[in-house]
Amino acid sequence: MAKPMGGQRGRQRNDREKSEYDQKVLDMARVTRVVAGGRRFSFRATVALGNRKGKIGVGIGKGIDVSQAVDKAVADAKKSMIIVALKEGTIPHEIGAKYGAAKVFLKPAPKGKGLVAGGAVRVICELAGIENISAKIISKSTNKLNNAQATIDALKTLKSAR
Repeated sequence: MAKPMGGQRGRQRNDREKSEYDQKVLDMARVTRVVAGGRRFSFRATVALGNRKGKIGVGIGKGIDVSQAVDKAVADAKKSMIIVALKEGTIPHEIGAKYGAAKVFLKPAPKGKGLVAGGAVRVICELAGIENISAKIISKSTNKLNNAQATIDALKTLKSAR
């Protein structure tokens, strides 16, 4: 019996190339649509995508299964990328933003303080490459999607340090 050529037997091939961005799934929800025959279920994924060097994006995707929803959310996040003005590992000045019912407040922190933030704000700051920041979700909103969008809106309003 001849050996298979190519040396691929018993090994799994990874066709996906390594992405330049790190991704983190912020929220996964099963959503329902009522149709004539009953209920149709699908999944909604909220994904944060960043290169840890000042580029960050948040995307939403819906699909029949979780992996399809995540792939769509990653594609959406790539479309909505923003560049964050960083100054020595932190932000240049204090900012706040509101999105829906979510309100966030971000404040620059001295070197060595670290990421003092919670929930979706922490993930966004981490993936954006912000090393020292003090952040607070002011509202009572626990909606990760709105908190993430409020953080992105706040980071959009940053003026570069001159």
